[in-house]
Amino acid sequence: MPDSKGICVNKNWAVWFTGLPGCGKSTIADGLLNEMRKDGLDPVLLRLDERRKLYIPNPEYTHDERRRVYHLFVQDAVAIMQSGRSVIMDGTGHKLCFRREARDKIEFFAEVHLKCPVNMAMKRESGRQQGLVMSGLYAKALERQKTGKVFKDLGEVIGVDVKFEADPDAECCVDTAEKTLEDVLREVIICLKKWRNLNGIC
Repeated sequence: MPDSKGICVNKNWAVWFTGLPGCGKSTIADGLLNEMRKDGLDPVLLRLDERRKLYIPNPEYTHDERRRVYHLFVQDAVAIMQSGRSVIMDGTGHKLCFRREARDKIEFFAEVHLKCPVNMAMKRESGRQQGLVMSGLYAKALERQKTGKVFKDLGEVIGVDVKFEADPDAECCVDTAEKTLEDVLREVIICLKKWRNLNGIC
């Protein structure tokens, strides 16, 4: 909390961006990182898509595997904070239990949920190039449901095969429908500034 003069103090924190694949998590996390660097802060950006194959070399995206992956993801965030830096986490985190583990282990933790209709997430994701994550996830998952076709390395897809469990107590929940990414980033920055002020965090 602020001291008796209302001055904030340096405290390590973690902000976790959650939401459906294609909702804009990585873009907004990048934007937040850039804004914080302008303010003289230097948090670590921890992306689950980059860490996953380090945790599980040949991922199958099953529930048990995801539970282990998110456990390791949270452990990484905690280790970074113990080293003296704050963390921006970028990972779908569709199960409440995954995020609750982070809440239990991190004193200053905020979830930023990017609320996005599935059809909009599908549209955005359909234009994504093949990279760390398979392209066309939603289309392939829907085709698999309809025809039974097997796609190599395609596990359970959040939003089609598995539901996202929203947390009504998330510190920031931004509805991305009909908004530009710039508008979303602006709302996220305002919300997190209020959260940091509330907790006396610089």
